[in-house]
Amino acid sequence: MSQLLSTDAIAPRERLAYWTDMICSTYVQLECDAPDAQGFGGSIQSHHLPGLDLSVVRSRAQRVVRTPRSISRAADDCFIVRLQTRGHGVISQDGRQATVAPGDFALYDSTRPYTLQFSEDFEEIVLKLRGEQLRALVAGTEQLTATTVSGQSGAGHLMAHMVTALRDEAQRLPAASAAAVASGVINVLAAGLQSLPACGRAEPSAMGAYHVARIKRHIDTRLRDPGLSIESVAADLGMSVGHLHRLFKTEPQSPSHYLWAQRLDGASRELLDARRARAAVSEIAFGWGFNDAAHFSRAFRERFQQSPREWRAQKPD
Repeated sequence: MSQLLSTDAIAPRERLAYWTDMICSTYVQLECDAPDAQGFGGSIQSHHLPGLDLSVVRSRAQRVVRTPRSISRAADDCFIVRLQTRGHGVISQDGRQATVAPGDFALYDSTRPYTLQFSEDFEEIVLKLRGEQLRALVAGTEQLTATTVSGQSGAGHLMAHMVTALRDEAQRLPAASAAAVASGVINVLAAGLQSLPACGRAEPSAMGAYHVARIKRHIDTRLRDPGLSIESVAADLGMSVGHLHRLFKTEPQSPSHYLWAQRLDGASRELLDARRARAAVSEIAFGWGFNDAAHFSRAFRERFQQSPREWRAQKPD
């Protein structure tokens, strides 16, 4: 669902209060002030995509604060990523400050206080994703907030291009394609964060990385097999279960979590595929290795915050 919110039709003296309500309803509970309250103005174009909320913010100068009081009123657990496209911004959280220029992005966590400062007119693309969604991909996220990821090279550069393309195409993408692109954006985001010096990720040895990739590849090729288990993977690859688990110590997900997450992601994409519109939810679940429809529904809701049927009913903008 797409939505445009704007202060244009609001009386000047009421615009800042209206804007505060807008950003609270779109993101999380916040407090906002502006150096020129009478001349204030802004808009938010929101796109709800499967697994990811994307919005484009255009606004005058302002200061936004997530206070302990705001957190106590609505304890949302999400990460917000701001990709600057015009102007400059400063994000403060966890004792750090990140200055973002056009092309750069930075992350902050809704579960702790933060401040956003914009001293000039600006535009940015904002991504909002569930807390557990990113923590499953990146370890030690509390060390990565309010840290600039440059858009000049590497994963940051790729992220900027992907997010910009997703913004431009959001209203034309079929649901299954939108879900796949959103998943790709999140994976590139994780790669960009893992490139930061503060990530603290223990780098596996070359041999360890080879074996982890080998294990994941084996899991990925057998996801639809209901007999697939960590025990069978270890046996197929000629290693003990204990050794397989030790190889995953540098990964943010356990091997079992990785297996089930991949199955759920596969099922989520198929539920949005127009070619599978007539297939029962249980048929799709069983086709991805699940053998209990109730367990599938519980696991799906836990991962995506929606039932499989609710997920299937959604449409990209």
